[in-house]
Amino acid sequence: MKNTMMKTHFDLLIIHANIATMNSDFGFHLDNQSNQTTKTATPYGQLTNHAIGINDGKITWIGHHDDASSFTADRLIDAQGKWLTPALIDCHTHLVYAGNRSDEFESRLTGVSYEQIAKNGGGIISTVNATRQASFDELYAQSEKRLKALLAEGVKTIEIKSGYGLDLQNERKMLQVARKLGQDYGITVKTTYLAAHATPPEYKDDDGNAQNDAYIDKVCEWLPILHQEGLVDAVDAFCENIAFNKQQVKKVFEVAQSLGLPVKLHAEQLSDMSGGALVASFDGLSADHIEYLSDDSIQRMAQSGTVGVLLPTAFYVLKETQLPPIDKMRQQGVSMAISTDCNPGTSPSTSILLAMNMACTLFQLTPEEALAGTTLNAAKALGLQDSKGKIAIGYDADIALWDIERPADLSYLIGQNKCVDVI
Repeated sequence: MKNTMMKTHFDLLIIHANIATMNSDFGFHLDNQSNQTTKTATPYGQLTNHAIGINDGKITWIGHHDDASSFTADRLIDAQGKWLTPALIDCHTHLVYAGNRSDEFESRLTGVSYEQIAKNGGGIISTVNATRQASFDELYAQSEKRLKALLAEGVKTIEIKSGYGLDLQNERKMLQVARKLGQDYGITVKTTYLAAHATPPEYKDDDGNAQNDAYIDKVCEWLPILHQEGLVDAVDAFCENIAFNKQQVKKVFEVAQSLGLPVKLHAEQLSDMSGGALVASFDGLSADHIEYLSDDSIQRMAQSGTVGVLLPTAFYVLKETQLPPIDKMRQQGVSMAISTDCNPGTSPSTSILLAMNMACTLFQLTPEEALAGTTLNAAKALGLQDSKGKIAIGYDADIALWDIERPADLSYLIGQNKCVDVI
């Protein structure tokens, strides 16, 4: 629905633009049942030859280009027929870390499994050791390069997890780096506490057996401390046979709930642990990975509004063969987001556009679903659906400008970054 406000001066006016609004007010609608837009829907909620007025960082007017001819603005951008979309949102990353794990990449290519690498002291723990040894400045410098790569592809909002510290001091360091990156680059960074990521070496006995219950007690002890310091926006855990069981995760979630913090979960990546149902029982923001998601978990996620976050780059790197149940999630109306899962072990990628392409080619999403997955649904996966993820009156003016012929190009053009500006 177009705004009828009479204000004719803007901080910023963007004219002569084609716009993929991802906004139902302009006809955007995905029919989950048929995997096609309905006959009455407008793909991408698109508007041709339109204009956008922005004041105080918010979208305050959307209308036809011709209607903007009498308006004035402190700054004017002529899009010259290029496409505007909501700025992209990367809703699941482990962007802050130190070290390198290309040796594990080589090992996996010779047939060594991800689980075996983890049992041999590699995997997450190798990154933990490097991250603990890095100073704040070293950790910031390494992470900043990855952030810049994401920003170049139109990302303006990003989630960054801890989980490579696994003690109070280093979990704090990671979250502080994430906060500073957001402040320094003027973007929205949502921080997620993921101390329940793996068992640290000091919580394993001489035979290598994990003392997970004792460690989870510490995870629960540190959470209120870091929350009090203003470093935690949400809480995550890794529910898997090689990580933590449902009861241990539930204990962490109960502490998060007592603090008023939303939860999300690494769920069903390697096996069905009923993690999707667990996080849905806490009205969680998202269940992520979800290759082995069960019908019961899908139904519970649909009921709670929990987003299913697809991480196709990790699927690709691990050479997984179990596809996420895309059609069943469509049928039940589970919102699907897409993210890079930027991390050193299973998804060393800083390309949200590649993740969109892989979601289409590997998981059979449509390009429209892929764009929704990195805008509208990604915002929902971070609890930001009331301010980000679509071009709408009153929403944050986080907008990307693309030199493309049609919105599907964002998923179609492999290795081609057509982002020319981010507002």
